[in-house]
Amino acid sequence: MTTSKRLAAAQLVSSVGDGAFIVTSALFFTRVVGLSTGQVGLGLTIAWLVGFLTGVPLGHLADRCGPRVVAIVLALATSLSVASFLVVRSFPLFIVAAIAYASSQTGLTAARQALLAGLVSPAERTRIRATLQATANGGLAVGAALGGVALKFDTAPAYLTVFAIDAVSFLVAAVLLTRVPRVQVAVRVQGEPRLAVLRDRPYAVLALLNAVMLMFMPLLSLIAPLWIVERTNAPGWVVASLLVINTLGVTAFQVRVARSVTNLRTATRSVRVAGIAMLAACAVFGLTAFGAPPAATAVVLGAAAALLTFGEMKLASGSWEISFGLAPAEQQGQYQGFFGTGPAIARMLGPVLLTTLILGWGPIGWLVVGALFLGTSCATGPAVRWAARTRPASQAVQPSPVEEYAA
Repeated sequence: MTTSKRLAAAQLVSSVGDGAFIVTSALFFTRVVGLSTGQVGLGLTIAWLVGFLTGVPLGHLADRCGPRVVAIVLALATSLSVASFLVVRSFPLFIVAAIAYASSQTGLTAARQALLAGLVSPAERTRIRATLQATANGGLAVGAALGGVALKFDTAPAYLTVFAIDAVSFLVAAVLLTRVPRVQVAVRVQGEPRLAVLRDRPYAVLALLNAVMLMFMPLLSLIAPLWIVERTNAPGWVVASLLVINTLGVTAFQVRVARSVTNLRTATRSVRVAGIAMLAACAVFGLTAFGAPPAATAVVLGAAAALLTFGEMKLASGSWEISFGLAPAEQQGQYQGFFGTGPAIARMLGPVLLTTLILGWGPIGWLVVGALFLGTSCATGPAVRWAARTRPASQAVQPSPVEEYAA
């Protein structure tokens, strides 16, 4: 089995656990652990905030100790934190377990990215990362199906079984990662700051722009379901169909979409196209408020989900190339840890911002959100050129505006 296939196998197994967790966690924490919805929301917010803060230090640890060993340890830590939910029955202990889970997950993502960067040639990184993303979506679908079974039974034993499967999935992922080759650890240069990424202003700006773009994440999982129920006459089953379109779309087409991204020039163009697609998706979502027949509304919602999925794939392809290409080879762990804080920021700020704009302002709110995506995507090109100018000529080739728009 090749290195990329071993990485994909570990990604697939852990994604099954993630899918089961996403689908069942809310009801598990309220019905089995016995928490209120307010406690669950507060606890998870605190946990992901801590996870956001630990991403860079854990990525730095991967640079110093080797990304493979850190990824294995964090996969085991994730398994242990999920297993702890099986016995936690109080709010303080829930917060401790949730912090352990969020921190392990954030650090594991950074370590995996550093491991990929160390094992795969720069020209192949985006393609292999796309393969891993498609594999992850397949695993999420399987995990969601398992979670759906638990939701159907809606009993404590069913939820406990799913969480046990989640814990085992990360244990298996840790075992699979032991079969991946080691990455040589670079020697730290005397006088070099330990967390150099925190002083890299161009990279910080790019990470922030990426976090803004990632606010598309709550659109399908949170905003669209509320929008469909409150502002449209579409049938309820449409909510699930939008998630199916997204999952199947990424699984089937992410690798194909990523083939066109081979350098910083094509990466910035890919992000810009993502902004255009997301603006179009938001505009189409907004059209569903004007009282079309239910069947027609369902079709329009499906088209909006397809556009948003295309934008997601273009964004992912471009951001992977940017995050890898502008990070020093010997510091990929801390740089990927920093860039990887985007999802945590999007999960913390996205729901509040998007519900205020979209559910409060209606179709106009959709257009404002779409304009935000487009403006952010257009700002990425100048930020990439700024970052490229601060790198050694051998590390990053600066894309000119003319080349970027002609790509």
